[in-house]
Amino acid sequence: MNIAIVGSGLVGRVIALNLLKDGGHNITLFDKDTKEGVTSAGFTAAGMLAPFAELETAESIIFEYGKRSIELWRHLLREVGLFDGFQKRGTIITAHTQDVPELKHFITTLKRKIPEANEIEFMDSSKLEEIEPELAIHNNSFYIEKEGQVDSQRFIAFSTTYLDSIPNIIWRENTTVQKIEPNRVFIGDEVEEFDWVFDSRGLGAKEYFKDLRGVRGEVIWVEAKDVNISRPTRLMHPRYKIYIVPRENGCEGIELEYCKDCKIAQTSGAKRYIIGASEIESEDMSDISVRSTLELLSALFTVHPNFGEARVVNSETNCRPAFRDNLPRIENSKGLTRINGLYRHGYLLAPAVVEKALNEGIRKI
Repeated sequence: MNIAIVGSGLVGRVIALNLLKDGGHNITLFDKDTKEGVTSAGFTAAGMLAPFAELETAESIIFEYGKRSIELWRHLLREVGLFDGFQKRGTIITAHTQDVPELKHFITTLKRKIPEANEIEFMDSSKLEEIEPELAIHNNSFYIEKEGQVDSQRFIAFSTTYLDSIPNIIWRENTTVQKIEPNRVFIGDEVEEFDWVFDSRGLGAKEYFKDLRGVRGEVIWVEAKDVNISRPTRLMHPRYKIYIVPRENGCEGIELEYCKDCKIAQTSGAKRYIIGASEIESEDMSDISVRSTLELLSALFTVHPNFGEARVVNSETNCRPAFRDNLPRIENSKGLTRINGLYRHGYLLAPAVVEKALNEGIRKI
């Protein structure tokens, strides 16, 4: 089949990888920016695979999609040659003494929603020292064993290289698509015909999804020589919930031009971490605010005092597409599939949502 994928961010790339596995298709990838994908929400994301931790403010379907995505990610990463881009060592959830009620309420909420949450293990400082020695200053923590992360920046970089090497893939960069219909892509005054069209434009699909909105997210990248945390860690707080995601490989494997503002190699002996938390109802794509910077870095310092000597090497902002219910949406008709609204759960949901969309759409033919 002759297939168009409009929007080559995270969802578009996962669609392309699945279609290549099916075999025999000619695929055209359209994107309003360059194929490197550094302006996509998928590049900005921390890549956390946290189906349990997201349940506090999400529906149970997010949990089910998330479990399936964790099963699928390892194969997708191997397909693009990223053999060390998947980690499943669990997540640490902790809080300072004054915020322990917030932490306990969080865990109680999870246990009420799904039986599997009863497996979440409480850890005092002595137990925490066994798996994360440098976090043993925290005496009230929980360990969620079945969570992990994808190295999101390297996935975008490696998938660019891989897809660019496939002869039956054409990449149409810097191409703005005005409208999509079954079997048709509208570019300026021109209309191009395809056997099937996938709409994975995110916020670019507002001409069709009138209830689509953007939710701003901000992250900071730091490098620290004297901090060694191996698992994603969340700090509970009444106003914000900071996450710290280790990147053991830093920018290894990413060409410098792919690294956007982070145009330096990883400092020798330093480990890179992505720090995030902000979730702002705004489609503002400007640089990170002073308030967010202060809140994130102040909270980071309280998790581990040696972060005080860390170096801030980059900050990123982006807007995630979401609907009013914050749930993903799949629309299938003959010759057209639309996938949108993955909200803050992009890496957690993308493989499972794409699998469902393909099985209910193009694979039925």
